[in-house]
Amino acid sequence: MVISKELRSYSLIALGALLVSISYNTFLLPAKLAAGGVVGISTLLFDLYNWTPAIVQWCINIPVFFLGYFLLGKEFSVKTLVGTILLPLFIGLTSYLPYKIEDPMLAAIYGGIITGVGLGLVFRGKGSTGGTTIIGQLIKKYTGLSSGYAQMMIDAIIVIAAMFVFDLELALYAMITIYICSKVIDLVQLHSSSSKLVLIITENEEQVTHLIKDEIDRGFTKVWSEGGYSRNKKALLFSVVEQSEAVYLKELIQNRDTESFVIFLNASDIIGKGFSRPR
Repeated sequence: MVISKELRSYSLIALGALLVSISYNTFLLPAKLAAGGVVGISTLLFDLYNWTPAIVQWCINIPVFFLGYFLLGKEFSVKTLVGTILLPLFIGLTSYLPYKIEDPMLAAIYGGIITGVGLGLVFRGKGSTGGTTIIGQLIKKYTGLSSGYAQMMIDAIIVIAAMFVFDLELALYAMITIYICSKVIDLVQLHSSSSKLVLIITENEEQVTHLIKDEIDRGFTKVWSEGGYSRNKKALLFSVVEQSEAVYLKELIQNRDTESFVIFLNASDIIGKGFSRPR
């Protein structure tokens, strides 16, 4: 049973990395869309110096992985390392595909969709493609910014660089790709695109509250509950998070706390700090 579950996880990571690589070589690279992340950096360097994207990504991803391992002090899983290695490998293998879409609008839409599906599958396999995600965590640790803002800042820098390397129009198309990709990741991960109400029943109260407060940078409410069957006392935590935060929180809980009972519910008409205000 455990072997079957692990095989499924690695299969999802491999399939997701393959889809991202196909999207990159078919849509993003030919259309010169530097849509954030290490793949965006490799697109810029390919245009400037004709450096092979797969080699550039390996040269960035692998050192960043070990840098994060030592500086963040987290238990980076083998699956993260697998995703970090597989994506550049597949990008190198699929670089000879005969189909190249150079129209920026088509590339932004379809590249964003396929990349989002691929990354969503990687995340569902409890993996990661490393790169700027780890850099974002380093920025969060040393500046106090939330994970979402840190990642957004990195992607913004890459898009601004694309504006100078290519032009403003292509940079705007790259922003469309990033937006579509984020929405599709949410759909693949959580099967919906709305904000999420997260309910967590756990005995590991301190560990889970640390994830919500320090990793996601959200508030929460805690009440004590009693199991209807076991009669055991457990903490009931609930919080409202944005889409990308829900995806990240789900990944963190799956990797670090397999005993908690977690429910993600669609949330709408939210009024309060950090969400919509009454009209």
